[in-house]
Amino acid sequence: MPEGPSLFILKEESTRFVGQEIVEAGGNVRAIDPARLVGQTILSLRTWGKHFLIETPAMTVRIHFLLFGTYRIDERREKQPRLSIRVADGSEINFYACSVREIEGELDSLYDWSADVMSDAWDPKRARKKLRAQPGMLACDALLDQDIFSGVGNIIKNEVLFRIRVHPLSTMGALPAPKLRALVEEARQYSFDFLAWKKQYVLKQHWLAHAKTTCPRCNTPFKKAVLGRSARRSFYCERCQKRYE
Repeated sequence: MPEGPSLFILKEESTRFVGQEIVEAGGNVRAIDPARLVGQTILSLRTWGKHFLIETPAMTVRIHFLLFGTYRIDERREKQPRLSIRVADGSEINFYACSVREIEGELDSLYDWSADVMSDAWDPKRARKKLRAQPGMLACDALLDQDIFSGVGNIIKNEVLFRIRVHPLSTMGALPAPKLRALVEEARQYSFDFLAWKKQYVLKQHWLAHAKTTCPRCNTPFKKAVLGRSARRSFYCERCQKRYE
Protein backbone atom coordinates (compact mmCIF):
# COMPACT_ATOMS: atom_id res chain seq x y z
CA MET A 1 0.00 0.00 0.00
CA PRO A 2 1.35 3.47 -0.83
CA GLU A 3 1.96 5.41 2.38
CA GLY A 4 2.17 9.14 3.01
CA PRO A 5 5.89 9.49 2.16
CA SER A 6 5.33 7.89 -1.26
CA LEU A 7 2.68 10.49 -2.09
CA PHE A 8 5.02 13.21 -0.84
CA ILE A 9 7.47 12.02 -3.51
CA LEU A 10 4.67 12.11 -6.10
CA LYS A 11 3.93 15.72 -5.19
CA GLU A 12 7.61 16.64 -5.62
CA GLU A 13 7.87 14.80 -8.93
CA SER A 14 4.73 16.44 -10.34
CA THR A 15 5.54 20.04 -9.41
CA ARG A 16 6.00 21.02 -13.07
CA PHE A 17 2.31 20.28 -13.76
CA VAL A 18 1.17 23.17 -11.56
CA GLY A 19 0.16 26.21 -13.62
CA GLN A 20 -0.24 24.21 -16.82
CA GLU A 21 -3.39 23.72 -18.87
CA ILE A 22 -4.81 20.21 -19.18
CA VAL A 23 -5.07 19.44 -22.90
CA GLU A 24 -6.15 15.80 -22.69
CA ALA A 25 -7.77 13.62 -20.03
CA GLY A 26 -9.09 10.07 -20.15
CA GLY A 27 -9.01 6.66 -18.53
CA ASN A 28 -11.52 4.08 -17.37
CA VAL A 29 -12.75 6.17 -14.44
CA ARG A 30 -16.54 6.27 -14.03
CA ALA A 31 -16.96 8.49 -10.98
CA ILE A 32 -16.07 11.63 -12.95
CA ASP A 33 -16.10 12.73 -16.57
CA PRO A 34 -12.42 13.28 -17.49
CA ALA A 35 -13.48 15.60 -20.33
CA ARG A 36 -14.40 18.21 -17.71
CA LEU A 37 -10.71 18.57 -16.92
CA VAL A 38 -9.75 19.52 -20.48
CA GLY A 39 -9.01 23.23 -20.75
CA GLN A 40 -8.61 23.62 -16.99
CA THR A 41 -5.43 24.96 -15.41
CA ILE A 42 -3.90 22.98 -12.54
CA LEU A 43 -3.90 25.42 -9.64
CA SER A 44 -2.28 23.14 -7.08
CA LEU A 45 -1.27 19.58 -6.32
CA ARG A 46 -1.59 18.70 -2.65
CA THR A 47 -1.41 15.60 -0.51
CA TRP A 48 -3.20 14.60 2.65
CA GLY A 49 -2.02 11.25 3.88
CA LYS A 50 -2.79 8.83 1.07
CA HIS A 51 -4.91 11.33 -0.89
CA PHE A 52 -3.49 13.16 -3.90
CA LEU A 53 -5.49 16.29 -4.72
CA ILE A 54 -5.58 17.95 -8.15
CA GLU A 55 -7.14 21.40 -7.87
CA THR A 56 -8.46 23.30 -10.91
CA PRO A 57 -10.82 26.31 -11.17
CA ALA A 58 -13.74 24.04 -12.08
CA MET A 59 -13.19 21.04 -9.82
CA THR A 60 -10.87 19.24 -7.43
CA VAL A 61 -10.07 15.60 -8.13
CA ARG A 62 -9.11 13.27 -5.29
CA ILE A 63 -6.91 10.26 -6.05
CA HIS A 64 -6.94 7.64 -3.29
CA PHE A 65 -4.32 4.95 -3.85
CA LEU A 66 -6.11 2.28 -1.78
CA LEU A 67 -4.07 -0.94 -1.39
CA PHE A 68 -2.39 -1.25 -4.76
CA GLY A 69 -2.51 2.17 -6.41
CA THR A 70 0.40 3.32 -8.56
CA TYR A 71 1.28 6.18 -10.88
CA ARG A 72 3.55 6.86 -13.84
CA ILE A 73 4.85 10.21 -15.07
CA ASP A 74 5.64 10.48 -18.79
CA GLU A 75 5.19 6.75 -19.26
CA ARG A 76 2.37 4.20 -19.22
CA ARG A 77 1.82 0.66 -18.08
CA GLU A 78 0.35 -1.90 -20.46
CA LYS A 79 -3.11 -1.70 -18.92
CA GLN A 80 -5.39 1.30 -19.26
CA PRO A 81 -5.00 3.92 -16.52
CA ARG A 82 -7.84 4.80 -14.20
CA LEU A 83 -7.13 8.45 -14.97
CA SER A 84 -4.67 9.98 -17.45
CA ILE A 85 -3.86 13.69 -17.69
CA ARG A 86 -1.69 15.40 -20.30
CA VAL A 87 -0.72 19.06 -20.02
CA ALA A 88 0.35 21.76 -22.47
CA ASP A 89 4.09 21.01 -22.44
CA GLY A 90 3.44 17.36 -23.37
CA SER A 91 3.99 15.90 -19.89
CA GLU A 92 1.50 13.33 -18.69
CA ILE A 93 0.62 11.61 -15.45
CA ASN A 94 -1.23 8.30 -15.24
CA PHE A 95 -2.93 6.74 -12.22
CA TYR A 96 -3.69 3.03 -11.81
CA ALA A 97 -5.67 0.80 -9.39
CA CYS A 98 -6.91 3.79 -7.43
CA SER A 99 -10.13 5.55 -6.49
CA VAL A 100 -10.90 8.78 -8.35
CA ARG A 101 -13.66 11.15 -7.39
CA GLU A 102 -14.55 14.82 -7.30
CA ILE A 103 -14.24 16.80 -4.07
CA GLU A 104 -16.65 19.68 -3.54
CA GLY A 105 -15.84 22.60 -1.26
CA GLU A 106 -12.75 24.36 0.02
CA LEU A 107 -9.95 21.93 0.75
CA ASP A 108 -8.89 23.79 3.88
CA SER A 109 -12.36 23.26 5.34
CA LEU A 110 -12.53 19.60 4.28
CA TYR A 111 -9.11 18.40 5.42
CA ASP A 112 -7.46 18.53 8.82
CA TRP A 113 -3.90 19.26 7.72
CA SER A 114 -2.72 19.03 11.35
CA ALA A 115 -3.36 15.26 11.18
CA ASP A 116 -1.01 14.73 8.21
CA VAL A 117 2.29 13.41 9.56
CA MET A 118 4.16 14.81 6.52
CA SER A 119 2.62 18.29 6.74
CA ASP A 120 4.20 21.43 8.12
CA ALA A 121 0.88 21.88 9.93
CA TRP A 122 1.27 18.56 11.82
CA ASP A 123 0.19 19.02 15.45
CA PRO A 124 1.51 16.36 17.87
CA LYS A 125 -0.44 17.83 20.80
CA ARG A 126 -3.67 17.37 18.90
CA ALA A 127 -2.71 13.78 18.04
CA ARG A 128 -2.06 12.98 21.70
CA LYS A 129 -5.42 14.51 22.66
CA LYS A 130 -7.21 12.33 20.10
CA LEU A 131 -5.46 9.23 21.42
CA ARG A 132 -6.30 9.98 25.06
CA ALA A 133 -9.95 10.42 24.05
CA GLN A 134 -10.04 6.76 22.94
CA PRO A 135 -8.52 4.79 25.84
CA GLY A 136 -9.70 1.43 24.52
CA MET A 137 -8.10 1.84 21.10
CA LEU A 138 -5.33 -0.64 20.30
CA ALA A 139 -1.90 0.63 19.29
CA CYS A 140 -2.10 -1.27 15.99
CA ASP A 141 -5.36 0.53 15.17
CA ALA A 142 -4.32 3.94 16.49
CA LEU A 143 -1.39 4.27 14.11
CA LEU A 144 -3.57 3.34 11.14
CA ASP A 145 -6.34 5.78 12.06
CA GLN A 146 -6.10 8.37 9.28
CA ASP A 147 -7.94 10.99 11.36
CA ILE A 148 -5.04 10.87 13.83
CA PHE A 149 -2.03 9.82 11.72
CA SER A 150 -2.89 10.64 8.13
CA GLY A 151 -0.36 8.96 5.85
CA VAL A 152 0.76 6.22 8.23
CA GLY A 153 0.42 2.74 6.75
CA ASN A 154 1.19 -0.78 7.85
CA ILE A 155 4.94 -0.59 7.33
CA ILE A 156 5.26 2.54 9.44
CA LYS A 157 2.92 1.05 12.05
CA ASN A 158 5.04 -2.06 12.55
CA GLU A 159 8.33 -0.18 12.56
CA VAL A 160 7.16 2.52 14.97
CA LEU A 161 5.84 0.00 17.51
CA PHE A 162 9.10 -1.94 17.30
CA ARG A 163 11.17 1.24 17.75
CA ILE A 164 9.31 2.27 20.88
CA ARG A 165 9.03 -1.31 22.23
CA VAL A 166 5.23 -1.33 22.43
CA HIS A 167 3.11 -4.41 21.74
CA PRO A 168 0.47 -3.83 19.02
CA LEU A 169 -2.34 -4.95 21.37
CA SER A 170 -1.51 -2.28 23.95
CA THR A 171 -4.37 0.13 24.63
CA MET A 172 -4.04 3.89 24.50
CA GLY A 173 -5.47 4.32 27.98
CA ALA A 174 -2.84 2.02 29.46
CA LEU A 175 0.17 3.59 27.75
CA PRO A 176 2.36 5.62 30.12
CA ALA A 177 2.66 9.27 29.09
CA PRO A 178 6.26 8.88 27.83
CA LYS A 179 5.21 5.96 25.60
CA LEU A 180 2.23 7.86 24.25
CA ARG A 181 4.49 10.78 23.44
CA ALA A 182 7.03 8.44 21.82
CA LEU A 183 4.32 6.85 19.66
CA VAL A 184 3.29 10.25 18.31
CA GLU A 185 6.84 11.48 17.80
CA GLU A 186 8.04 8.32 16.07
CA ALA A 187 5.03 8.22 13.74
CA ARG A 188 6.28 11.46 12.22
CA GLN A 189 10.00 10.71 12.53
CA TYR A 190 9.74 7.32 10.89
CA SER A 191 7.65 8.82 8.08
CA PHE A 192 10.51 11.16 7.21
CA ASP A 193 13.05 8.34 7.57
CA PHE A 194 10.84 6.33 5.20
CA LEU A 195 10.89 9.27 2.76
CA ALA A 196 14.68 9.54 2.80
CA TRP A 197 15.21 5.79 2.36
CA LYS A 198 12.56 5.59 -0.37
CA LYS A 199 14.35 8.29 -2.36
CA GLN A 200 17.61 6.32 -2.01
CA TYR A 201 15.87 3.03 -3.01
CA VAL A 202 16.98 1.40 0.26
CA LEU A 203 13.73 1.36 2.23
CA LYS A 204 13.46 -2.41 2.67
CA GLN A 205 17.07 -2.60 3.84
CA HIS A 206 16.08 -0.57 6.90
CA TRP A 207 13.08 -2.62 7.95
CA LEU A 208 13.63 -4.06 11.43
CA ALA A 209 10.20 -5.62 12.01
CA HIS A 210 7.91 -5.42 8.99
CA ALA A 211 7.88 -8.71 7.07
CA LYS A 212 10.75 -10.00 9.23
CA THR A 213 10.94 -13.37 11.00
CA THR A 214 13.47 -12.72 13.78
CA CYS A 215 13.78 -9.92 16.30
CA PRO A 216 17.12 -8.14 15.77
CA ARG A 217 17.23 -7.17 19.46
CA CYS A 218 16.37 -10.51 21.05
CA ASN A 219 17.23 -12.93 18.25
CA THR A 220 13.91 -14.69 18.92
CA PRO A 221 11.14 -15.40 16.38
CA PHE A 222 8.75 -12.58 15.61
CA LYS A 223 5.04 -13.16 16.03
CA LYS A 224 2.99 -12.56 12.89
CA ALA A 225 -0.73 -11.97 13.25
CA VAL A 226 -3.68 -10.10 11.78
CA LEU A 227 -4.75 -7.81 14.61
CA GLY A 228 -7.23 -5.11 15.51
CA ARG A 229 -10.20 -3.56 13.75
CA SER A 230 -7.93 -2.71 10.84
CA ALA A 231 -7.19 -6.43 10.35
CA ARG A 232 -3.69 -5.74 9.03
CA ARG A 233 -0.56 -7.83 9.47
CA SER A 234 1.49 -7.14 12.56
CA PHE A 235 5.07 -8.29 13.11
CA TYR A 236 6.24 -7.97 16.69
CA CYS A 237 8.43 -9.41 19.43
CA GLU A 238 6.65 -10.67 22.53
CA ARG A 239 9.85 -10.40 24.52
CA CYS A 240 10.90 -6.77 24.01
CA GLN A 241 7.62 -5.12 22.97
CA LYS A 242 5.65 -4.65 26.17
CA ARG A 243 1.90 -5.06 26.21
CA TYR A 244 0.18 -2.28 28.14
CA GLU A 245 -3.46 -3.08 29.00
